[in-house]
Amino acid sequence: MDENRLRPWLALNRAPGVGTLTFTRLLARFGEPDAVFAAPRDELAALGLGSETLDYLAAPDEAGVAADLAWLASAPEHHLLTCREAAYPRRLAAIADPPPLLFLRGDPSLLEKDPMLAVVGSRTPSAAGEELARQMAAELASVGCTIVSGLAAGIDGAAHAGALSVGGGTLAVLGTGPDRVYPARHRELARRIAEHGLLVSEFPPGTRPRPHHFPRRNRVISGLCQGVLVVEAAARSGSLITAEFALEQGREVFAVPGSPRNPRARGTNGLLREGAILAETAADVLHGLGCVAPPECDEDHAGTSAVPADLPAAARELLAQLDSEPVTPDLLVARCGLTAEAVSSMLLLLELQGLVKTAPGAGVYRAM
Repeated sequence: MDENRLRPWLALNRAPGVGTLTFTRLLARFGEPDAVFAAPRDELAALGLGSETLDYLAAPDEAGVAADLAWLASAPEHHLLTCREAAYPRRLAAIADPPPLLFLRGDPSLLEKDPMLAVVGSRTPSAAGEELARQMAAELASVGCTIVSGLAAGIDGAAHAGALSVGGGTLAVLGTGPDRVYPARHRELARRIAEHGLLVSEFPPGTRPRPHHFPRRNRVISGLCQGVLVVEAAARSGSLITAEFALEQGREVFAVPGSPRNPRARGTNGLLREGAILAETAADVLHGLGCVAPPECDEDHAGTSAVPADLPAAARELLAQLDSEPVTPDLLVARCGLTAEAVSSMLLLLELQGLVKTAPGAGVYRAM
């Protein structure tokens, strides 16, 4: 690590009023960050920089830079990439506002592993949606896809976990500094990703989560990838922001269809109406990315758990009433005309067979 080379990059990255576009504009004008700090104040002012920024450039945050360098030196898996380096992701470099710096924790070679797919969705998904995200991420990772997401609760976490479950590559883009985890309950997941994948942040160490950080994070998620898969998303969802960035960046957008009665599917169904690629299986995604799908990925896993030959006919009829959307036992009683005791007994049998699962709130749904 060449501290002298990195110091001006880190200092400019902390400058107030210098976002990604201004940073890029300053690099284009002066060539290197150290030349920005050496430039006369009136020349910098002529570029439209405010007084707070000009004061900072005259006296940069040396303590903050020292903290950044200390974080980089604290572990061998801590790295920094500038936008001028050959290892900087080529797709990300081509977006309208690429981050000048990337703080990395884990294996940097993962940035070069294609195909790379983002899997995003609701922070409060249905049980079936969360399971589907985990399953599809696992299938895609098992055939070589690098799974990218944002470490958020819900679909993001399920996607990372699915990739890790098969020893696949996964990359988490953070809305905080590389030394912080949000939400806190994903600390163990973040540790596993750092060990077996990669954590990425454009924010310096110590940066806390802020609402405006997450849309910025979303453009990086889509910018790294060839495509974005949205599993569940409400009509107003951060996942739809990621999809919008993907479209602006010329990426493929995939969406898993959902029931029109499921509010968590309104965003994904809306994407499909607008031209997103229908994704019912991992094979749909691979085909959309121009990859050859292995035969096992071509199978439709939705609700196709093997039904034992000796399953009683009444239980088969009950199973036929179930799909990926949870329903209450009371509704099944009304649909099937059976007693509550009979439905309860058959649901227990089906659950023991791995054919149905129980969702929070006592609803049941067919296993994938």
